[in-house]
Amino acid sequence: MGQKKDLTGSEKSKIVRYLAEGCSSLKIAKLLKRDHRTIKRFIQNSQQGRKKRVEKPRRKITAHELRKVKRAAAKMPLATSLAIFQSCNITGLPKSTRCAILRDMAKVRKAERRPPLNKTHKLKRQDWAKKYLKTDFSKVLWTAEMRVSLDGPDGWARGWIGKGQRAPVPLRRQQGGGGVLVWAGIIKDELVGPFRVEDGVKLNSQSYCQFLEDTFFKQWYRKKSASFKKNMIFMQDNAPSHASKYSTAWLARKGIKEEKLMTWPPCSPDLNPIENLWSIIKCEIYKEGKQYTSLNSVWEAVVAAARNVDGEQIKTLTGSMDGRLLSVLAKKGGYIGR
Repeated sequence: MGQKKDLTGSEKSKIVRYLAEGCSSLKIAKLLKRDHRTIKRFIQNSQQGRKKRVEKPRRKITAHELRKVKRAAAKMPLATSLAIFQSCNITGLPKSTRCAILRDMAKVRKAERRPPLNKTHKLKRQDWAKKYLKTDFSKVLWTAEMRVSLDGPDGWARGWIGKGQRAPVPLRRQQGGGGVLVWAGIIKDELVGPFRVEDGVKLNSQSYCQFLEDTFFKQWYRKKSASFKKNMIFMQDNAPSHASKYSTAWLARKGIKEEKLMTWPPCSPDLNPIENLWSIIKCEIYKEGKQYTSLNSVWEAVVAAARNVDGEQIKTLTGSMDGRLLSVLAKKGGYIGR
């Protein structure tokens, strides 16, 4: 915390006037909205100001050493300051000095949780963007699965704690106490689902197709008009159960084939707008460090959170696709963020 400013000339004059009127130092502090100790120090010695902080000079490193540190920081991402300086044979610097030097050329960041993109991936992402650049995305059904646990993601529970209060102690369970796998889709301004995958079921090609039959096709798709079905484009990612020959052939028998089944570039969760929907739902169900005691209770929370997502929010997500495609092309296939 930085030092507060010394009393101004106007404040000093007011203190003298308040003292002459018989006010106590505590009352003066309240009137001026200043710390009581500051007022008392001035009264005890009106000529003494606040002591200035003396900055100790830091040991300087040479320009040659600085270049070595910069190269080491680039070669050793996420390394500690000590490891970076030791690799340059620079010793004897305290941590505060090392960090001050590194702040001019680097930032402290966490590792990014996303699949790496190689040259082939980037080319495929660009080809995909060019292919669908003129697509009417209001007719695309974007789908994905999401797993939710009882305890939420690691480090999710953050927030302010009042002075004198203790932070709540979270429940400790291995693997987050288990979880629920959820499938959903969004198209234009409509949410399809969410649907819960039966506990203990691993989604292989057969179970995935059976799941779609029992939920998506029977509960939603069959109610749509023939013209809607004719124009709808089905999007799914490249999970093994989705992209297998079995699943592709099964969807073809349902009439979802060729141009009606969107090809998907590898390692591209940033291009799927439903991933943003999952973020909205997770923020809601895990707010204030919320934890759950059963799989049914966390599933009910997901359903309630999804019900609160209105059509305008979904339309904003699905309507962002033109911009995402342009960003992919502008970044030559690189990640665009979400």
